[in-house]
Amino acid sequence: MSIINIAAYHFVNLHQLESFKQAVQQACEDHDLKGTVLLSAEGINLFLAGDRTAIDGFVSWLRAHAEFAALQVKYSESQAVPFKRLKVKIKNEIIRMNHPTIQPQDGRAPAIDPVTAKRWIEQGQDDKGRPLILLDTRNDFEVRAGTFKGAVSWQLSRFTEFPEAVRAHVDDLQEKTVISFCTGGIRCEKAAIFMRSVGIENVYQLDGGILKYFEQTDGTGYEGTCFVFDERETLDPALRPVPLTPEF
Repeated sequence: MSIINIAAYHFVNLHQLESFKQAVQQACEDHDLKGTVLLSAEGINLFLAGDRTAIDGFVSWLRAHAEFAALQVKYSESQAVPFKRLKVKIKNEIIRMNHPTIQPQDGRAPAIDPVTAKRWIEQGQDDKGRPLILLDTRNDFEVRAGTFKGAVSWQLSRFTEFPEAVRAHVDDLQEKTVISFCTGGIRCEKAAIFMRSVGIENVYQLDGGILKYFEQTDGTGYEGTCFVFDERETLDPALRPVPLTPEF
């Protein structure tokens, strides 16, 4: 496999979006990358693919900007570029929640690293003995491809439904430790902040999402595959592409 795929996001206050968009577009073209980059006043969200040298060059270019020096990247491989073209867009939010009081760029929710999350999943509780709830913040069609065994899913059709779903289930989450998770971390970060804002105390986001969990562990507790938004369709816990079945 000669193609490197990266997924990354970073919440940070961005200004002069149009000029930065042009710079990102040029940097991607210079490195012959394809995929999608979303920019907004709250940060960046990207999915890109290219050869190793090109990917490393682009990541270095992006991290050279002070606001992205701490950018965390998830890596996987494929035999071909799973995107047909490059798209760089400015959006109101890099992940739409329609809840303007949630501002991750002003402070993250506590995160649990994949190795610790694996241990808690094996234990069925956190290190203080509280029962563990794995909360899938993705849309229902993504959950059908795979999720953690016993995970809670509210069968959302879009992420904007998440706040209302939380309010309907606050009592179910109290007195437990909740790990919110999603594909790459961006949705579960906003989700964890929102849950804390409505008084659910013991909430963590799975740092880097399912993709980082696959990258740093053996995928313990995960059943099925992880839906990704490119031509690979889904990835198994070894980060190998698995096409969806016809009946999906």
